[in-house]
Amino acid sequence: MTTQVLFIRHGETDWNRIKRIQGHIDIPLATTGIAQAGQLARRLLRESKAGARLDALYCSDLLRAQQTAKPFANALGLSLNLNEGLRERWYGDFQGHDSEEIRAKYPAEYAVWQSHDPDFAPPGGESQRAFSQRVLRAVEPIVKAHPDGRIACVAHGGVLDCIYRFVRGIALDAPRDWPLLNSSINVVDFKNAQAKLVSWGDVAHLSSPSSDDDLKEVPR
Repeated sequence: MTTQVLFIRHGETDWNRIKRIQGHIDIPLATTGIAQAGQLARRLLRESKAGARLDALYCSDLLRAQQTAKPFANALGLSLNLNEGLRERWYGDFQGHDSEEIRAKYPAEYAVWQSHDPDFAPPGGESQRAFSQRVLRAVEPIVKAHPDGRIACVAHGGVLDCIYRFVRGIALDAPRDWPLLNSSINVVDFKNAQAKLVSWGDVAHLSSPSSDDDLKEVPR
């Protein structure tokens, strides 16, 4: 039996626009992000009416993810299942800063961060390896709970990055060359403990271009 998961990144925030690291800081959607959430809801409602059902909805408990999920949860009559395991990476003292501020304030840590060492943790924060393990531990029981189902998980750029690397077998320290777009739909099929990428970075529902995190090190 195949479980299909639509991994959806939250809509745009003001901090996404200025490339400031959010992590666990509870930043709301920007006006543009609210519009994106509405466009996402309209697309999923159309698809549902055409037979592409959604059986369940899981969501990071951070506000920006909830604000993205609620319009289509309401449209489709789905409960919002909040899951802390789907939160963005915990960036510790790096949170609330952009890349240049981190380089000035934490030069030694910044250098290690830029090396993509998966075991590096920002001061007080979470390493990429620990983050990836946390995300995969959260997703596994969600998939198992919906055999032969089709579900949505609304989360963050970093979470999507972990999923993409897992599905494609890409090392945690490999540079990223795939998109992590605000309000994008990214589809993965899970079958017999195997994962297959169906589509990635789909923003056909948006009326204007979606932004990506394009700094040297990706803030979420």
